Amino acid sequence: MPLATADIDFLRDLVAKHSGNVIAPRQVYMLEQRLAPLAGTVGLGDVTALVAKLRATNDRSLSTQVAEAVTVNETSFFRDMHVFEALRKSVIPDLMKKNEKSKEIRLWCAACSSGQEPYSIAMVIREHFPQLANWKVSITATDLSEEMLAKSRSGSYSQLEVNRGLPVKSLVRYFERKGSHWNAKRELSDLIDYRRLNLTTAWPFLGQFDIIFIRNVLIYFDQSTKADILSRMRRSMRSDGYLFIGAAETTIGLNVPFKRTEIDATVCYRPCS
Repeated sequence: MPLATADIDFLRDLVAKHSGNVIAPRQVYMLEQRLAPLAGTVGLGDVTALVAKLRATNDRSLSTQVAEAVTVNETSFFRDMHVFEALRKSVIPDLMKKNEKSKEIRLWCAACSSGQEPYSIAMVIREHFPQLANWKVSITATDLSEEMLAKSRSGSYSQLEVNRGLPVKSLVRYFERKGSHWNAKRELSDLIDYRRLNLTTAWPFLGQFDIIFIRNVLIYFDQSTKADILSRMRRSMRSDGYLFIGAAETTIGLNVPFKRTEIDATVCYRPCS
């Protein structure tokens, strides 16, 4: 039996409250699709029973599981390759000149999903900048979902996953075959620190970053939430930093302290002076 309209509205409100994710009417089909397995896992017969329990108990842990279950986690290695080319050709060389004294470069992958983005960045650093071996280079990878963070930390990917965007040369160089999966080598994983973080709530102090990736996640938030997140990201970024958002995303209509900049075929954003 399809979910009642009242149950759909309840779930949409719950997800927006816990993750900031605004589920459009055209996306409601995924509520039942993604929550049915969760209902079974917690010993309930169907999504209607799951909603009934949420209404009756206001179980915060269960509400968080629901919000995580419906969060879109679509990603691949080197997604939008031109972004990584901009890192290689322009962004990291620029930061190496500016940070010569401190010998430190800090990156943040917000909404890192299953980890392909931070591992892709780590491969760019290891492959093209051996001179950074004696620098303090770190990639902070955050996500709302504990399940996705566990996947990222494992660094273990199926053949299907590595076939999506990972060149064979890089696969052989930076991953080891373990049964049916490929595991990232330590020279990549040592660069990455994983933390659970909800972008729509208060953040712990993360320090100042040179580069922030928040790609293909802003599209799920309303305008005021987008503006709030980006304004807080500015406070977490050094004055000469770089911000990358998704190719289908824009800051148009948002009052945020960033200016649009083009690096060859890539659009990024720099802090306003």
